[in-house]
Amino acid sequence: MDTERALLIVEDDASFARALSRSFERRGYQLRLCREIEEVAQLIETFVPAYAVVDLKLPDGSGLECVKLLHERDPGIKIVVLTGFASIATAIEAVKLGACHYLAKPSTTDDIEAAFQRAEGDVSVKLTKRPTSIKNLEWERIHEVLAEADFNISETARRLGMHRRTLARKLAKNRVK
Repeated sequence: MDTERALLIVEDDASFARALSRSFERRGYQLRLCREIEEVAQLIETFVPAYAVVDLKLPDGSGLECVKLLHERDPGIKIVVLTGFASIATAIEAVKLGACHYLAKPSTTDDIEAAFQRAEGDVSVKLTKRPTSIKNLEWERIHEVLAEADFNISETARRLGMHRRTLARKLAKNRVK
């Protein structure tokens, strides 16, 4: 196997994973697909990819655990975290744990491949003058605590001091797909 084009996709949405897999295979990547962190832990005993695409929310935990696991196995791996639950807090943690980039869904294969190539920081990124709104600050805080609580809604509501149903309504209202 050409290890320079070896790719691991960690995604629990079967149809999205299949589409992403086909697209990367057409581009010459040799890939493996996992749905859960436990599968990744077993796979990396025999397969060390050069690239990985990791979904943030997995059935058996946070994709951040997967990022840490992959980075510890090979610090040179280029990991892109892909999520429908984007937040500043999880983006920062993903990069601290070894991800080279963090993308919100929906993202295309082109976006992901470009992120692999932009592993280094870009000092030319423009700063925005738009201040953060209270709603955005609330949304970021909710997602930060949600990630800290391993996506447990009841625990997140308790930590935020709000009723679980209120939190569930807020999450359903602002769902990112």
